[in-house]
Amino acid sequence: MVSARRRLRDLGVAVGVLPTGRWNAITDVPGVRVGHVTLDVASGFPASVCTGVTAVAYGLPDSAPRTLRAASHVINGFGKTVGLVQLDELGELEGPILLTNTFAVGAALEGGLRHRLLLDPRIGDDRPSANVVVGECNDGYLNALSLFAVRPEHAEQAIASAASGPVAEGAVGGGKGMTCCGWKGGIGTASRTSEAQGFTVGVLVQANFGAAQDLTILGVPVGRQLRPQDFLPGDGSIIMVVATDLPWDALSLRRLASRTAFGLARLGSVASHGSGDIAIAFSTAEQGTPAHSDGGDLATWAFHAVAEATEEAILNALAMAETTEGRQGRVVPALPLDATLDLLRRR
Repeated sequence: MVSARRRLRDLGVAVGVLPTGRWNAITDVPGVRVGHVTLDVASGFPASVCTGVTAVAYGLPDSAPRTLRAASHVINGFGKTVGLVQLDELGELEGPILLTNTFAVGAALEGGLRHRLLLDPRIGDDRPSANVVVGECNDGYLNALSLFAVRPEHAEQAIASAASGPVAEGAVGGGKGMTCCGWKGGIGTASRTSEAQGFTVGVLVQANFGAAQDLTILGVPVGRQLRPQDFLPGDGSIIMVVATDLPWDALSLRRLASRTAFGLARLGSVASHGSGDIAIAFSTAEQGTPAHSDGGDLATWAFHAVAEATEEAILNALAMAETTEGRQGRVVPALPLDATLDLLRRR
């Protein structure tokens, strides 16, 4: 019997065939850091607050971030992101990526700008303004959005706390109030490495999509088996952040970002009308070359890697998230790991 929340791989269930990095996390890409700020009863907020901020950063905490090549891909655009227009126009990411709730995009944007100004007070004066990237999912079932609990300082704290190594997952940071396929969702991460070339692809997700009938794990219709009565609309959202040390240009990174859709689809998502399914990919490498410059073999590996890592990151979010109570006494249960493992073993 599973007595505590554990990642699926730690329960003996491997996703895909490619090897993972040391942490099986986006932080396996050298220099990538993740930080969370969680706002809930445990952190001194009223029960109606169930939200937070997650930051994906790169480089040293106290130094100005290096501009990285980047691109985004929108599977379904029912979302309120900030910064993607310029990111795609220039193919560049200028600083941390912030993930939060729908009503907190403005606060996270201000916090991201304040962080940049601390490192360089001349931004917006005699230097160009900074392009802060913010992604969001709607946590309004558990969180009272209209309270605007997330403030700019919470985004600053998430960036300041970002660290390498293992990443906290589940109902934490920007994933605190999220629901995925009828169960508690949130933040999840995974990675894949190429033993031959030494490259890494890491994915971090903010999972808040789908209904129970959608959830498919390794080909098994787990959701329909566990909750056969729940045939509900599967709206929601997911933000997928892809990091890699592949020395690719922005066009190739857009191709990489688009392959998150295959990992998402393996879980049963069809990107419903009201779902904001958005991927952002960036490279930490110095040079920029097309993905097909070696004939395409490395590109095929990377596309495979990002699909697997996206699938496992979502499953880690589900496996690690605990049953959570939010506003008006609403409760979203955790995915029952024992019952899920039993279904996987039998099928």
